[in-house]
Amino acid sequence: MRPIAYALLFATLSAAPLSAQAAGPDAAVAKLVASPAFKTAAKTLADQHDRTVADIITLTEIPAPPFKEAERGKALLEMWKAAGLSDVQMDAEGNVTGVRPGTKTKGKGPYVVLAAHQDTVFPEGTNVKVRREGTKLMAPGIGDDTRSLAVVLAYMRALDAAKIKTKADILFVANVGEEGPGDLRGTRFLFNKGPYKGRISAFFSMDGTDPSRVVDRGVGSKRYRVTFKGPGGHSYGAFGIVNPMAAMAKSVVDLYAIQTPADPKTTYSASVTGGGTSVNSIPNEVYMEFDMRSESAAELAKLDQKLVSILDAAVAGENAARNTRFGKVSYDAKVIGERPAGATDPKSDIVRVTQAAISAIGFTPGHEASSTDSNVPMSLGIPAVTIGSGGTAGRAHALDEWIDVEKEASVKGMQVGLAALLGVAGVD
Repeated sequence: MRPIAYALLFATLSAAPLSAQAAGPDAAVAKLVASPAFKTAAKTLADQHDRTVADIITLTEIPAPPFKEAERGKALLEMWKAAGLSDVQMDAEGNVTGVRPGTKTKGKGPYVVLAAHQDTVFPEGTNVKVRREGTKLMAPGIGDDTRSLAVVLAYMRALDAAKIKTKADILFVANVGEEGPGDLRGTRFLFNKGPYKGRISAFFSMDGTDPSRVVDRGVGSKRYRVTFKGPGGHSYGAFGIVNPMAAMAKSVVDLYAIQTPADPKTTYSASVTGGGTSVNSIPNEVYMEFDMRSESAAELAKLDQKLVSILDAAVAGENAARNTRFGKVSYDAKVIGERPAGATDPKSDIVRVTQAAISAIGFTPGHEASSTDSNVPMSLGIPAVTIGSGGTAGRAHALDEWIDVEKEASVKGMQVGLAALLGVAGVD
């Protein structure tokens, strides 16, 4: 099923799409933000701010380590049912989904998605008890991305309180597997296998807090764990035989001789290493993990090919340089992560509407490239951006991660995502 015509999706206060209105999206979104209905929704966000903060704390204190988000998902399932969404369910991958039907699509889609991810980077057993100092809340994962989950819930309540009806269906998603080893598994399932496959026309990922941020370029990545093997032996008695450590070292040196483009930004890193038996042994096995990233799928593919060529040459060179009487050096490259690159056209309606929402609330839009759940729809040609949940935060991915829930700044920032969502879904 192809995405619904943008003339329907991107209508706001009139029957015409934003891109067709004489004044363009800036004036249309400004009019939306000034409307009595939006002001009522914004007032609800303010009036229920303490409730939103309580939701942040509740959700943060439910651990959601990689691949173990189920308990948090169950809590969200009940919260979303209580908020009155239809078709609330947890799919086979662990994503929690719920629908707010539109007046034109009536719950059947296509859907405008607002998603936030359940998982954190912290392993099982991490202390996630929230500490409070004034308006600052501190706990692992509280800003990335638990605050967003609570803000999404606040939007549901605000829309109902303001009696706002959208033209398009809104699909709310609390997805799993955004961080590190999760490799975007929740969003991949949503778009490629789940019940909403082929039925999503626009996608917002709410990740982090900065309300002025528009991520419209998805940084792709490919990650390997490369294991180098050899016969091994005594460091003195077998001196002169091949050493897999030498092949690995040569691979790293040659990788770091590669010049990559600054635009599109393309990077590499030799990140984690280990192996060996003892200080007086030639190792029979060592490993290195490599990370490669680019805003361009083509550049990432080129870099990938170069790394494979380097590995081949390093192993061949070691086997030619030293004695192979007990066996040769070989390598095995296992992909441990792969995220697609992509981008959303800066002239697309979703980007223009999001920019307009940021400006209408009083911020200055800033465009960024990052690796988020939006990578998946971007790679499929589906309009997508990643936005912030409002307020300020710091120390993401650290044990002393924090957010500031000072009311005025928080509520102001929260209005950006709501305005963008309504600008894309359309208001009756």
